[in-house]
Amino acid sequence: MAQQNSASATPAKAWEKRGWRAYPRVQMPDYPDQAALNAVEAQLAKFPPLVFAGEARRLKQSLAEVAAGRAFLLQGGDCAESFSEFSADNIRDTFKVMLQMAVVLTWGAQLPVVKVGRMAGQFAKPRSAPTEVIGGQELPSYRGDIINGFDFTPEARIPDPQRMLWAYTQAAASLNLLRAFSTGGYADIHRVQSWISDFTGGEEAARYRDIADRISDAMAFMAAAGVTSDTAHDLAKVDFYTSHEALLLEYEEALARIDSTTGLPVAGSGHMIWIGDRTRQPDGAHVEFCRGVQNPIGLKCGPSTTAEDLKVLMGKLNPENEPGRLTLIARFGAGKVGDHLPRLIQTVQAEGANVVWSCDPMHGNVIKSSTGYKTRAFDSILREVREFFAVHRAEGTIPGGVHFEMTGKDVTECTGGVRAVTDEDLSDRYRTACDPRLNASQSLELAFLVAEELRNRRMDEARQAKAV
Repeated sequence: MAQQNSASATPAKAWEKRGWRAYPRVQMPDYPDQAALNAVEAQLAKFPPLVFAGEARRLKQSLAEVAAGRAFLLQGGDCAESFSEFSADNIRDTFKVMLQMAVVLTWGAQLPVVKVGRMAGQFAKPRSAPTEVIGGQELPSYRGDIINGFDFTPEARIPDPQRMLWAYTQAAASLNLLRAFSTGGYADIHRVQSWISDFTGGEEAARYRDIADRISDAMAFMAAAGVTSDTAHDLAKVDFYTSHEALLLEYEEALARIDSTTGLPVAGSGHMIWIGDRTRQPDGAHVEFCRGVQNPIGLKCGPSTTAEDLKVLMGKLNPENEPGRLTLIARFGAGKVGDHLPRLIQTVQAEGANVVWSCDPMHGNVIKSSTGYKTRAFDSILREVREFFAVHRAEGTIPGGVHFEMTGKDVTECTGGVRAVTDEDLSDRYRTACDPRLNASQSLELAFLVAEELRNRRMDEARQAKAV
């Protein structure tokens, strides 16, 4: 980095995958049966990794392109994956929507889109309180299916290490299906383009039809020029990566491996892992674990992120200032981006740090509806995305990506969108075990609106270049 504070200039302590255990831990369960926990960790350590080092390296290379402004990042998927909701159809539907979003964003940015799912590992969730009260009874909070059960009973809420084995099995099955979808013809761009046209065929989405028609025209031109899935095989497949919050460190440690090619440690649980806004303490266990693995690392940055903390965290998580290594995921809330993002951008610029800037417009916009449901308003989500782009435009920096909690299902968890989900509609199909997600229609609509932002930015840059 161009300059370093004293904390980041201090030589790093040698890393080992168990080293996090000597650091303060937060948002993690206390297992009542240590012997059972030890047995599960030993069993997981013998299992094959879920992802491979070469895949993580390729993702890091792609994210380096995002950091340089030569690609765009789309990261999305479940708030918290569920054991009970697990099915091939759910995986397929979310993958399908992300493909559609990626094609629309490619049109807007005129850049490749790096596709990263919150899938095959997003089983644990931090909570704002360690306990919750329902009907006068107080129990430990639900922390995700990898830790305890959703049912509000004393038995279900006891942390159970066996759940790590169930999570591993589900993640392995999910990855197997995602790899098949990515390379087996399902992701053919012509198929995806027809899905987009189906979405804009209805009257409520008519305003996006012009973009869909332009994408269709581009596909027709390519076909006329002889560029089809038969002649250009890359059109029939995609690179798709997985990611999750590295919250449950016993699970992460057990799946960490040494890359046989480089001799360096890699997190075998997912291609990209991130540190949440509640677990980013510079001297905490989560930062200590993540600094040692070679995967791309995400870092959630909320309103309480200070410039000094960010300097130290960048120094620890990316001491070599490696492009594509660190993604800063901004999550402030609509109306607050201008209060916080500029100072963090200026800190990154002063340090000369290579980072990807991504916008998470979900976590700062949770509200309680008039009908009592936890929800998010589509307009607030869109507003935060637009504020994110506006700040980067003012600072002359690159808005590298977006990060959504979403599903391919037709749920009613977030209000608004072209199909106008209301507070009264939330009870119809409110399925999430944790936070509200965008449904398929809202996700694709948001992609169209972000594409318009990207296109406007591209046109502004072209006009400025012409003026010079």
